[in-house]
Amino acid sequence: MSGYRIGIDVGGTFTDFTMLDEAGRLAVHKTPSTPQDPSEGVFDGLRALAAAGSLSFHDFIARIATIVHGTTVCTNALLTRSGARVGLVTTAGFRDVLQMRRGLRESRYDNTEKAPESLVPRELRSGVRERTGADGSILTPLATDDLAAVAESFRRHEVQAIAICFMHAYLRNEHEVLAASYLRQALPGAFVSVSSDLVSRIGLYERTSATVINSYVGPALSRYLTRLQRRLAEAGCGARLLIIQSNGGVAAPEICIRRPATTVLSGPASGPVLGIDVLAKHGCSDGVVVDMGGTSFDVALIQDGQALFTDEGAIDKLHLGLPMLQIHTIGAGGGSIGWIDGGGLLHVGPRSAGADPGPACYGKGGGEPTVTDANLVLGYLDPGFVLGGSMRLDGGSARHAIATRVAEPLQLTVDAAAAGIFRVINTNLAAAIREVSVERGIDPRRLSLVVGGGAGPIHAGFIAQELGMPMVIVPRHSSVLCAAGALFTDFIHDLVRTHLGVLVTLDWPTMEGLAREMHTEAERTLDAEGIAAGAREFRWSFDLMYEGQHHHIGVPVAAQEFARRQTREILARFHQTHDRLYGYSLPEKDAGVSMVNLRLTAIGHVPRPALPAVPRTVAAPEAACKGSRPIWLPDANSTKEVPIYDGERLTHGHELPGPAVVETGTTTIVVPGGCILACDASGNFLLTPASHPVC
Repeated sequence: MSGYRIGIDVGGTFTDFTMLDEAGRLAVHKTPSTPQDPSEGVFDGLRALAAAGSLSFHDFIARIATIVHGTTVCTNALLTRSGARVGLVTTAGFRDVLQMRRGLRESRYDNTEKAPESLVPRELRSGVRERTGADGSILTPLATDDLAAVAESFRRHEVQAIAICFMHAYLRNEHEVLAASYLRQALPGAFVSVSSDLVSRIGLYERTSATVINSYVGPALSRYLTRLQRRLAEAGCGARLLIIQSNGGVAAPEICIRRPATTVLSGPASGPVLGIDVLAKHGCSDGVVVDMGGTSFDVALIQDGQALFTDEGAIDKLHLGLPMLQIHTIGAGGGSIGWIDGGGLLHVGPRSAGADPGPACYGKGGGEPTVTDANLVLGYLDPGFVLGGSMRLDGGSARHAIATRVAEPLQLTVDAAAAGIFRVINTNLAAAIREVSVERGIDPRRLSLVVGGGAGPIHAGFIAQELGMPMVIVPRHSSVLCAAGALFTDFIHDLVRTHLGVLVTLDWPTMEGLAREMHTEAERTLDAEGIAAGAREFRWSFDLMYEGQHHHIGVPVAAQEFARRQTREILARFHQTHDRLYGYSLPEKDAGVSMVNLRLTAIGHVPRPALPAVPRTVAAPEAACKGSRPIWLPDANSTKEVPIYDGERLTHGHELPGPAVVETGTTTIVVPGGCILACDASGNFLLTPASHPVC
């Protein structure tokens, strides 16, 4: 390895770093996030890594070869509705497609459900005369005089970004290309997105929504990445900067600036990548990867050694229509606030104290009780040993916040109120795992749990007990799970083309022509990224559905099956997948299975870092015990003095029974009663039932 490889994950509370040096040694660091300018937090962390290595900042940054960066810029812009002022250009008569959405309530039995407010107000949606038919023929030429009126309207309304989405542009995009060229000249400062460049498939609402989101977040991401690259260059850093995408892969900044909507899950997307590697080392191909940080709890299901994907994803009910990892996110993190509703019931989240002011115990002016405050009151956290002692927590402020906001209104003691917050958050976390497993017909008792995030290992053992999960794996650097996962990410690009027809009578020559175009485009992209021919992989899939259905299923298709047109094998896999997802299949209706989209995932593999193995020890774990303190035990509903272990001194071969607490420089692991904690050959911590230990 030549030069340092650094993974960065900017979260809502902390910015996480992992660094792999030339000798294969891994270093980690956490620094408070700087929401007003995330690049400040990035440079704070880089300076801290330099100081930890006894290097000057100039010498350190000159040795960096690669930076892999997960960013929440686009996510935050959507969640806070702080994106650009967008103007939408559509085919005349279709400017309200954003408001109409899919024409149905997404929760069909909820009469109170309201769609989110559109990112584009109606006065900024303009229809122009043009029309491409469903067969790709031009029915109405593009009216350039309409575009002149649109440009003048957008100029008057100070539009900052433009989204262009015309009917059937996925089949023939010349009108979109002409409109984009005209509007770029008329409004040279505007960020312009066209649907055919972003998501070239059937589905007018999905294409429109994705294109609008792309323009809405585009200026913010462009400003951030441009500023970050400039600051790195000015500091003397010649490193290659790569950005994590929502599909779990990386891409060059210039690609992400053009297609910013592909980064809306950039933050959590690399966590499952590391989770898959950790599960594989224990012979597990199925599991759940979770990441509990300061503001959210991210859950991803792993099946057959792969994370699940979807093109039906949404952020805050805004549909993306782009391939992305199926990550279920709820507002449940260390900063989640406990509150009492009008009926006197205790809730936790989704509102969070964030990084500023943060939990009450941070001593930065926060006065609302959070999960972190409850964990401190219950004894799980040592107020003098957070982030290895570099941060102190204020127990008095935590108790005061819980007392005034929860305990007194419910007429409870502070300890009982803190225990209530702990129980409620654990219930919420378990429900999120059930949603990605039980609701897909998968028994969580067959799944191992990989847990990350600074707060996750405190709660994971109790969640696993509630769900009957056989093993919890806490990676040695779990608190920086996504930053560590960034070191394992490949280049990934997703291409899609619509090709309608019944599968058994499909027009294969036309589809094979589309496939050649897609393959050429993918090769061109990987060429530009410098991926060697031997490091490339191409995965095909078909979107199929039964006749009359509205939603398709993605079915993987081997290159050999594609080349040999092996329809029977593809149909059998579709029926099997449909049965697993929906509980039934109709194999007698092969003639009614329709093809919708052809997809290609192009992967440029990068060398995976080989982390050193940990030698097995014969020493007793008691040498790592650094004392004891009382903690609250949910099963006994009481407080008990338990041993506290230094996690940095626990190594391969060590086992210890719960209840206990293990503390490392960046996280705390609570071992429930009835569990055994062991260390594996990679230095990871394993929690298993005492009746079924794995080590």
